[in-house]
Amino acid sequence: MNPAWFIPAVGNVLVPVAGVPLGYIDVSWFFFSIGMLFWVMLMTIILYRVLFHDPIDERLMPTLFILIAPPAVGFIAYSRLVPELDAFGRILYYAGLFLTLLLFTQAARFLKLRFFLSWWAYSFPLAAISIASLVMFERSGNDLYRYLGLGLLTLLTGIILILLTRTANAVRQGGICVPGH
Repeated sequence: MNPAWFIPAVGNVLVPVAGVPLGYIDVSWFFFSIGMLFWVMLMTIILYRVLFHDPIDERLMPTLFILIAPPAVGFIAYSRLVPELDAFGRILYYAGLFLTLLLFTQAARFLKLRFFLSWWAYSFPLAAISIASLVMFERSGNDLYRYLGLGLLTLLTGIILILLTRTANAVRQGGICVPGH
């Protein structure tokens, strides 16, 4: 059990981003609800696993960043479903922001990891919290969120450049899709 199990839940939560503008309101609410339900269940299981069992394998450590995606994408999707910033929207956003800050406190640990393809797990969640911060700025008008979103977007851009470089180097060295790597 690892955070990669969140990916299907996030896929459901993502539906309103495209569904609402296309007029599929009820379908969007359906998928959003299912994604949120699975987020709560999976978060409980993942936290239990992290706290009470053996540490996550080094190769899968970057997948912890996937924990950011459900609340961040949930906030973006919820912002499509509900016209105003309300308490639940704030809860989703701040949950995503808290998980981002929590993982950033472990930056030294993540920087020590050998490169694995799982490093790509840093990209989508950071993109989601960057966009969520910019949506929060649009909804609240508070410049703090604009600067936070732009700062996260700048960090994301740097991380993607590093990921592209590290992946290209690993391909050249034959280190991709090799057992034990």
